[in-house]
Amino acid sequence: MQRFKESLARGDIMLVDTTLRDGEQTAGVVFSNREKLRIARMLDNLGVHQIEAGIPVMGGDEKQVIRELVGFGLKASIMAWNRANVDDVRHSLECGVDAVAISISTSDIHITHKLRTSRQWVLEQMTRAVEFARKAGVYISVNGEDASRSDFDFLVKFVKEAKAAGADRFRYCDTVGVLEPFKTYEVISRLIDATGMDIEMHTHNDFGMATANALAGVKAGARFIGVTVNGLGERAGNAALEEVAMALKYLFNVNLGVNTKDFVTLCEYVARASGRQLYPGKPIVGTNTFAHESGIHADGVLKNPATYEVFSPEEVGQQRQIIIGKHSGTKAIKMKFLEYGIDLSDEDAAGLLAAVRSAAVDLKRPLFDKELMYLYEDYLYERKSPDSTGS
Repeated sequence: MQRFKESLARGDIMLVDTTLRDGEQTAGVVFSNREKLRIARMLDNLGVHQIEAGIPVMGGDEKQVIRELVGFGLKASIMAWNRANVDDVRHSLECGVDAVAISISTSDIHITHKLRTSRQWVLEQMTRAVEFARKAGVYISVNGEDASRSDFDFLVKFVKEAKAAGADRFRYCDTVGVLEPFKTYEVISRLIDATGMDIEMHTHNDFGMATANALAGVKAGARFIGVTVNGLGERAGNAALEEVAMALKYLFNVNLGVNTKDFVTLCEYVARASGRQLYPGKPIVGTNTFAHESGIHADGVLKNPATYEVFSPEEVGQQRQIIIGKHSGTKAIKMKFLEYGIDLSDEDAAGLLAAVRSAAVDLKRPLFDKELMYLYEDYLYERKSPDSTGS
């Protein structure tokens, strides 16, 4: 918990990774205990501040792996998720975690149709669970499920009562992903002004704005950001750890001190463990992120990478790729053949480019190295052959 305590004392912005809880709640995803332990170690080595490890009240393997994880003595804080009842919290405390998340719905649609109860009952359940956890001396996050669709005045009352009962922060949950960044900034600013409570952003990606909404919350004053590796999570997923960390660094000038060079290793491991393949266009870690085919782009990046790359691929564990295909130019062709020890003339590069483009259209993809060499051999043969139209 050392890293969490130090960052808390400094007032830093902190990452709360919930890959092992919300990430595993992705439909069809199950991590083995061994995978959970490895992911936790990788997250800790990366520099994540708090790891939400799972739901102890589930018992069995879930409770066992959380106990094992606590025994690692990681620098990150280890949090367990609970419904707003004392029995759930008791199970978490039995695992030895240093932090608990206590979650209950705050929107009228949830209170009426899911819980089938009243706002007062919600307040009473939350308060009872928080007071019980407070006596145990653990760090407490109170989660407002569906906070983004909750009545604002009731939400203020809920947060104030959570704070009075002993909660350390409020997790603002955009449970069904209905926020947009402008609204996020407005509501989080108002909530902080009204309550003085530390806020965690927990955003979902149903409209593709989870990362943007998380960052808008930070701009409004939120100090904690809930994330998952690769943006795993229910339905369309959560804000992606790798996207949030790099956006904070390069767009907000906030360096969280995470080991960004480990991103690809971590993301590829979680992708395999979750059975969810990383798509090529995935921001930060997708294989296309630093792949250049267009002649204009390839020419620019070869002259100065900053023309088309905000940061170097090595910073996140990637490598730059110059792809040879339909949209390539002569400079990319010449550079590629230099890798093979062949210094093409401008004339040969132009002649070969026509063959490359034709082949790429026929194949409907870029060309592999061997295919380029075959084209080069064919080009040389044709250039040396007598004109087929005369003898």
